[in-house]
Amino acid sequence: MNSMKSTFAILVLAALAASCEQKRTASQQLEKIESETKDALQEMQDYTFSQRSEFTAKMRVQLAEIKSDLDQLEAKIEKTSDAAKAEAKTKLKALREQESQLNKQMDDVADATESTWDDVKMGAKEAYHALKDGFQQSRQWLSEKAAP
Repeated sequence: MNSMKSTFAILVLAALAASCEQKRTASQQLEKIESETKDALQEMQDYTFSQRSEFTAKMRVQLAEIKSDLDQLEAKIEKTSDAAKAEAKTKLKALREQESQLNKQMDDVADATESTWDDVKMGAKEAYHALKDGFQQSRQWLSEKAAP
């Protein structure tokens, strides 16, 4: 169940990072993220137990993308003021811990049985929302602190 949460969180981070790389207004970024999140959640809900290996492979790719996005966020943090940097690093550490939990949850996804499949997917959905919200808040906070 923890692996699914991690997977969903990673999907959110990937969507957020992609949005943040483009020069858009905050409201445009949020609209795009919400749309991508809804699409990702719908797609995840459509996976059946027989498609578990496909789901796992896709989520591993998403995890790798999220890691990359977090690395980019970390690089941006290094360019902020010392005062903002300390707080941003705390926020980033929490996101990295959530990312780590999602990696562990992927093991649960891979080991899920037909009887546990729906619970594993639900757990992933909850973790996805938690990480998505945390990442959005961190990106917003950083954009406010780093604004000229």
